[in-house]
Amino acid sequence: MYKEKEGLLPWIHKFAPRKKVGMLLLCAVSLAVLVWVLFVDKGEDAQELNASITNSVFTPEAGQKDNSTYIESIEQTNVGQSASIVQPLPPPPPTVYFKGYTLPPGNPCEGFTLPPPPADKKRTGPRPCPVCYLPVEQAIALMPGAPSFSPGISNLTYIREENLRKTEFGGSEFGGYPSLMQRNDSYDLRESMSVHCGFIRGIRPGHQTGFDIDDSDLLEMESCRGVVVASAIFGAFDLIRQPKNISEYAKKNACFCMFVDEETEVFLRNSSELDGTMRIGLWRIVSVHNLPYDDPRRNGKVPKLLLHRLFPNARYSLWIDAKLELVVDPYQILERFLWRKNASFAISRHYRRFDVYVEAEANKAAAKFDNASIDFQVEFYKKEGLTPYSTAKLPITSDVPEGCVIVREHNPISNLFACLWFNEVDRFTPRDQISFAIVRDKIMSKTNWTVNMFLDCERRNFVVQGYHRDILEHWAPPPPPGGTEIVHPPPPVVDETLQTSRNVTSSSYVTDPRKRERNRKSKRHRKVIGS
Repeated sequence: MYKEKEGLLPWIHKFAPRKKVGMLLLCAVSLAVLVWVLFVDKGEDAQELNASITNSVFTPEAGQKDNSTYIESIEQTNVGQSASIVQPLPPPPPTVYFKGYTLPPGNPCEGFTLPPPPADKKRTGPRPCPVCYLPVEQAIALMPGAPSFSPGISNLTYIREENLRKTEFGGSEFGGYPSLMQRNDSYDLRESMSVHCGFIRGIRPGHQTGFDIDDSDLLEMESCRGVVVASAIFGAFDLIRQPKNISEYAKKNACFCMFVDEETEVFLRNSSELDGTMRIGLWRIVSVHNLPYDDPRRNGKVPKLLLHRLFPNARYSLWIDAKLELVVDPYQILERFLWRKNASFAISRHYRRFDVYVEAEANKAAAKFDNASIDFQVEFYKKEGLTPYSTAKLPITSDVPEGCVIVREHNPISNLFACLWFNEVDRFTPRDQISFAIVRDKIMSKTNWTVNMFLDCERRNFVVQGYHRDILEHWAPPPPPGGTEIVHPPPPVVDETLQTSRNVTSSSYVTDPRKRERNRKSKRHRKVIGS
């Protein structure tokens, strides 16, 4: 062995100079180290890496406050096992809600107050009062970019049934005959709820459900994603009244929809108001077929209370009865009564009556509906705890709305209120002013949501009340459009006094215009007898 080494060394010295021997040995050592790293330590490092990944996934580090989800991605190769870097998923962003706003200091509407009542105390009837609206451009700029918070409920769905069975009393096939147990359950607010809300049968509202609408109109209604202004005429009971003072922005972006039945459509065509475009001025005329009720007034409650179902993608809606003429831009109305108040449902209170029991007696005296049915409904609510209005209910200012105008946002809590209000109208009488308070109070008992009930004189500021067609036909024809001027009424009487002790019937405030004319003549020819 020693001899072999002696023979090898001369051979090395023969081919390499003496000074390069050290460099040759160093290269050999480096090569050996590199081979050891590649083939020996690689397996151990992979095992340690896999162990650290397992610990990070199943045993979070001490001090980690949340339960973040980790993603582990392991790939198999023919060389060995490798793993990618593990990263936690970012938490979902918090839900953004509209929280209202305050007008900047110095804005004319910030300190706006109603003027004093007129000196003439004989003028005690209902009349408009001034309302401070922002300019249209400012109102549009303040339109919320996010929905309002919906307390108590965040997900609302609607019941569909094909096999209906009539329950205890009242109701209809269109409403689904909800039982009293289902009615009580619908007032138990939860995060996710499913309730009866009309259109029980069929694939979608307006399609083989009763209150059927042509597919072309349904497609147009589904495309409305902003503001809807809606009204309805059934039984040719009213005339078409065109909105005034509407901005160009509203004309292009808001949907103006007038629902009519087949009888009204025929009347409009015979009067040459309606042509093949199905438009009269700003209004898109939507013809409804297969109406669910025999009573035109009850049919009118479908679009009035269920606009969120007919316009599933709209954010806001303004309902006005057909006897009213809109004279203020809808965006100004939304800003004044919803956005500025941070409310999702607004309706004016009755100018004189604020008690449900007084309202019921007024409906009976005016023969608005069958008296026995009204008594049954009021007694039912009385057993459920409805009490006469008193100052103990403050800050609630009234239990009786003037339901001809509804301003609302289509968020879950507002939609739930509209559904439950419609269910009361479907089960009991169509006099929605009687059922309003019981629905509101039941929801308020579960959450802090409430309705913005503004003054009736404020409502009369942005809608002008007209007369039904049967009365107008006895008068002279109106002057041609474009030649009339808006006559501003005198300042209003704002009466906040609570008069729960006396019953007020509709005959005390509704005056036949022909009787008014006879009264003027009788006063004009009254004789004066000297003393």
